[in-house]
Amino acid sequence: MRIGLLGTGPWAQMVHAPALGGHDGLDFAGVWGRRPAAAEELAARHGTRAYADVDALLADVDAVAVALPPDVQAELAVRAARAGCHLLLDKPLAATVATGRAVTEAVRASQVASVVFFTTRFQTAPEAWIGEQAARGEWFTGRAEWLGAVFTGDSPFAASPWRREKGALWDVGPHALSVLLPVLGDVRRVSAAAPGPGDTVHVVLDHAGGASATLTLSLTAPAAAAGATVELRGAAGATVLPEGSEEAVAAFRRAADALTEAARTGRAHPCDAAFGLRVTEILAEAQTLLGRDAG
Repeated sequence: MRIGLLGTGPWAQMVHAPALGGHDGLDFAGVWGRRPAAAEELAARHGTRAYADVDALLADVDAVAVALPPDVQAELAVRAARAGCHLLLDKPLAATVATGRAVTEAVRASQVASVVFFTTRFQTAPEAWIGEQAARGEWFTGRAEWLGAVFTGDSPFAASPWRREKGALWDVGPHALSVLLPVLGDVRRVSAAAPGPGDTVHVVLDHAGGASATLTLSLTAPAAAAGATVELRGAAGATVLPEGSEEAVAAFRRAADALTEAARTGRAHPCDAAFGLRVTEILAEAQTLLGRDAG
């Protein structure tokens, strides 16, 4: 499969390009970015071609990986799907429900495969744990704390305009939901959402499986407090999400494998664009409760 990369920022440099360039089953065919000089530099580093015209890249590849802000990603994902390209997308799928729905409609109409890269879902031990807990069922409560120090530590993502605008709810909230939804079932209702210090938010979820869950999300935690924890409690006792042993590059390669398999078989992956849209809808509902327009 010939695959192109849209985006040249820190995540594209740290994860996408190394993963695609080092993948034996993919032909890393080119890079397009909103900054042509950055695209030239990234392409040269990985022995591929820089494209000045995004439509020219879309015409030359079978699939695209996207490392762009969610509003830009959604627009280009629609364009890529209509050009017949399979989609390896980042979270969140989109910045609004309307633009997320446009992506899923384009995927459906064009019959292309899609995978959204929720990092934890493509790490071996966490994914196995998620499957085990989903099969076990009968959970009473869930608790997810996803605390980052993006804006309080030395992070390459601190200058990200969309993270400053949308905050932890939209940046790390998708990670927490990607773990809880397959285990506890869909969210019937966002029961409450309240702000905390900095960009911290607390969210209470009512799940279709009967359990309730709480999320604590932040990008402004003290560096010493940063980390992610997911705990489930139910009839079988308590269990905690194991840490993933793979780095993000290895996890992204597994996501690329998943896209290749979905394209080959025509079977939707659990983390496809439709799942990404559902996550976006839940985030938007929480954002409305926080008093901000979700679009």
